[in-house]
Amino acid sequence: MKILVRTTLFRSTILLFLLSISGIFSTNLWAKDPARVIAGWVEKVRIENQEFDVKAKLDTGARTSSINARDIKSFKKDDGQRWVQFTLILIDSKDNKHEIQMEKQRSRRTNIKNHNGEHDKRHVVDIELCFNGRKIITEFTLADRREYIYDILLGRQFLKKTAIVDPKRIFMTTPTCE
Repeated sequence: MKILVRTTLFRSTILLFLLSISGIFSTNLWAKDPARVIAGWVEKVRIENQEFDVKAKLDTGARTSSINARDIKSFKKDDGQRWVQFTLILIDSKDNKHEIQMEKQRSRRTNIKNHNGEHDKRHVVDIELCFNGRKIITEFTLADRREYIYDILLGRQFLKKTAIVDPKRIFMTTPTCE
């Protein structure tokens, strides 16, 4: 009986020790990437050169970020490079509608599987945004997001450099740039 109690006590002690060590190591792994912050599944961001905040959904299920755009027109410049002219339609955090005309060099076109399971061919452009005190340039697909709640969706390509998503929280970061 004494041997059984000692064995059980020994195993419990070893297990507690291993669990405490794993906690230390996992904490150290987070600490190695100070550029990433804990963020909620919805955060406010600010688009380049704008003075208003927009709610964005942080979506670990989406690879590429997406932004609400209409009147999308592709064209070639004299040097042969592809550009895209479009209008961003964004609702700010105070429910005001903003229409922003933009012209950006197209980085690529991509096939995106939409929520109906259908594939859409979309233009991809780089747009700078402010997220938690940092200016970050990220790739966005241009899409009509009228039927979605959020005009901006931030996908894994953005998140892997900037944030770890806590699905229980919202608005844990600031939309300002330093």
